[in-house]
Amino acid sequence: MSAKKNKKKKPIVIKTSACRKIKRSDGLKMKWVQEYTFRGFLEAITSRFGNLKAYSIFGDEEDKFISYNRLKWGAENISTYLLEKGFAKGDRVAIVGESCPFWMMMYLGITYVGCVAVPILPDFSQREMEGILKESGAKAVCVNVKHFKKVEKYAYSNNLMVVRMEDLTQIPSIPEGFTFENAPGISLKEHSHNYTLINTSVPSEDDMASLIFTSGTTGSSKGVILTHKNLLVCADESSDTYVKVKKGVRVLSILPMSHCYEFTITHLLCLLQGAEIVFLGKPPATTILMRAFKEVRPHVILTVPLLIEKIYKAAVLPTLRDNPKIAKLYKNPLTKWIVLKTVKTKLISTMGGCIRFFGIGGAPLDETVWDFLYSCHFPYALGYGLTETSPLIAGCGPKHKMHKKGYIGKPVKHDHVILLNKNEDGVGEIAVKGPNVMTGYYNNEELNKEVFTEDGYFKTGDLGYLDKHGYLSIRGRVKTMILGPAGENIYPESIESLINNMEFVQESLVVPGDGGLVALIKIDLEAMQEKLKISATDVKDEAEKYLVKLKKSVNEQLSSFSKIADTELQEKDFERTPTQKIKRFLYSRKKKEEK
Repeated sequence: MSAKKNKKKKPIVIKTSACRKIKRSDGLKMKWVQEYTFRGFLEAITSRFGNLKAYSIFGDEEDKFISYNRLKWGAENISTYLLEKGFAKGDRVAIVGESCPFWMMMYLGITYVGCVAVPILPDFSQREMEGILKESGAKAVCVNVKHFKKVEKYAYSNNLMVVRMEDLTQIPSIPEGFTFENAPGISLKEHSHNYTLINTSVPSEDDMASLIFTSGTTGSSKGVILTHKNLLVCADESSDTYVKVKKGVRVLSILPMSHCYEFTITHLLCLLQGAEIVFLGKPPATTILMRAFKEVRPHVILTVPLLIEKIYKAAVLPTLRDNPKIAKLYKNPLTKWIVLKTVKTKLISTMGGCIRFFGIGGAPLDETVWDFLYSCHFPYALGYGLTETSPLIAGCGPKHKMHKKGYIGKPVKHDHVILLNKNEDGVGEIAVKGPNVMTGYYNNEELNKEVFTEDGYFKTGDLGYLDKHGYLSIRGRVKTMILGPAGENIYPESIESLINNMEFVQESLVVPGDGGLVALIKIDLEAMQEKLKISATDVKDEAEKYLVKLKKSVNEQLSSFSKIADTELQEKDFERTPTQKIKRFLYSRKKKEEK
């Protein structure tokens, strides 16, 4: 998978070719597709990129890849097979498993003829998966070997078609002496396609393409209805605004495709422009990532903040804080730029040396890390959105001039963003209307009435501020905002940012308690033990003492109504959603008391 190094270190120009920009009656100007359907999407990318590499997996042999033509050929075979088995437009097919080329081939085969894909996050439990299969009315499930046991009982007892993801083979039953991994079956991707049959089931732009059940951070899942148009408008419209790529640019995919952020921005957007997408193929452990960076030498990566925050704390912060000479240079305004330039070069080299777009989204970025990336002109990009908005609402590209400290960027074209119930500081709930906004939640009219305004704006549940130039700043969640003793608005995320930048702190969570705000703080006990030269039996006591000092230090930086009343040592990792946001609802004081 190693790429040949250029003799001259010329910067790679990541840009698009001339856009076709087809004008429509709804005001949208299509760039890369003739119509906003996945049939139109496949036709567009194969006609332009044909035999170029579309997908490969890190660590596989150099010649083991899937071309754009092969992707379309396999999808058409799957479409034919589904129709021959009696599937029709609107029928649901679930997809469960880690990201891989066959995940996308299956998705495209489903949607190419108007069936509906139901992506299920692989981290869901058996109970959650069974609930989604039942609620969605799925008639089939494509699942990898690792997660088969979670769906086996429900699928076979309810006569669902079961497809093994590793080779896209239908497994009608598992004969004695076989396992799901080696059971014989019928290959969908090798099935002969039938254009006459395929053309009897043509999707339209407003047909449902994905039914996505989100886990969220506030409790039960909701089924989000996204149309062909929702998803493809978001990818098409963002293609020359945020991620400007050209044929052959290497993209490293490390997030689950079942999450809308990864699916739309990494895959749909980059495939529209001829990129080569390389799947990590393994959990993103640090050692695996470092090897992949070195061998793949990606130009584009999209990830959640947790990854860059870990890299910053492990590789950047110790250099800036613990090396006396560098720390002195960094504190001096006249020499700070030298340190920043050196660290930036080292950081890019660590990521393979070719990074031109490091996308960050899915959760808030730590303010100190954000400040560092901005100051050293690292090619990072920010995105904000939700599954319900396919997902992008606002963002900025990697160019420094597109960035504004403290702001996520400007709303995407064709999205209209307003703030509801603004307070005296101009902060209000973000609401959006646009072609990428979902049609609604599945079978939940009561919730749909709650989340949409009378004039059709979707209420995100996030608090934001818009400056006079149209830049959007995210200030927290409506439901996590805490009212102070005199009705003041307290944003726990801001307090957590201060705590997280204290030495030894890995992460924190601020929640309301009976006597005021309580901070649950996870300490890096190994780092503390090593630095203080103390025993493993003494380190916990030392951590408790450290929390007292930490509380005092943080409170000195907070307003009187935002001060922390108590701290608690969080010994276990916080439970997270697939996009690495902490599940706040699990840690409320009220729930702990009930337990």
